[in-house]
Amino acid sequence: MNKWIGLQADSDADMEKLEIKLFLQGIYEWYGYDYRNYAYNSIKRRIWHRVNKEKLPSILALLDKVIRDPDCMQKLIADFSINVTDMYRDPSFFREFREKVVPVLRTYPSIRIWHAGCATGEEVYSMAILLHEEGLYEKTKIYATDINSQVLKIAKNGQFPLENMKKYTNNYLNAGGKEAFSEYYSVTNNGVKFHSYLTRNIVFAQHNLVTDGSFNEFHVILCRNVLIYFNKILQKKVHNLFYDSLGTFGILGLGDKETISFMEKSDCYKEISGKQKLYQKMR
Repeated sequence: MNKWIGLQADSDADMEKLEIKLFLQGIYEWYGYDYRNYAYNSIKRRIWHRVNKEKLPSILALLDKVIRDPDCMQKLIADFSINVTDMYRDPSFFREFREKVVPVLRTYPSIRIWHAGCATGEEVYSMAILLHEEGLYEKTKIYATDINSQVLKIAKNGQFPLENMKKYTNNYLNAGGKEAFSEYYSVTNNGVKFHSYLTRNIVFAQHNLVTDGSFNEFHVILCRNVLIYFNKILQKKVHNLFYDSLGTFGILGLGDKETISFMEKSDCYKEISGKQKLYQKMR
């Protein structure tokens, strides 16, 4: 009996994998969004979340709905987007950036930075403030991109909950902030609004790391805690995209659980800070 139950469980798991494969292939062919190489367990949870939200009986029933209902597809894209972020998330990363990368950026007449997978933009504003304090913002253009158009609207608006400011202020100070953090925003009825001069040199745009190519040459690329949701095939593809998009001596910044190790271009970089995952392209 126990053996039969085990075989049945294996069969159910295989059937679920097949349905997820068909589901992801279907939305790729119909909409052009490619989630086929996202980490399996993560994408599975998000698919079932949308199945339950739509009160549907199966994954294939969800596929039928998203193909016929573009609004449902937009909800699914939001489910698939990873929007966990903070101002000065991992303050030591920003402190290290200020100490080790800023001196390199000072040598350039102009600076181009790409924030890939910027979510709601808190880290983009963090970088804008850092560069402003270092006297580099006026010669910098920041390209902040994400696959999710809805979170980009939040990022562009620059308005965030007031209750987050205590945490963000602590992060800012721990990251080596030089002013009173409250100088960078105004309190409104709906939270806080960061001053408009911080977005003067930021371009917010939709970009899909999976299907879209390089669109400029950059001095810095930051993509923190995005690649952990991709499988090895997709990580390799995105690392090649970043390599092609970085100029020589350009800086790549990754999340604390990410690395360039085992990537085919890893020997083209030198480590600036192994702990903070900052690397410089040497060739």
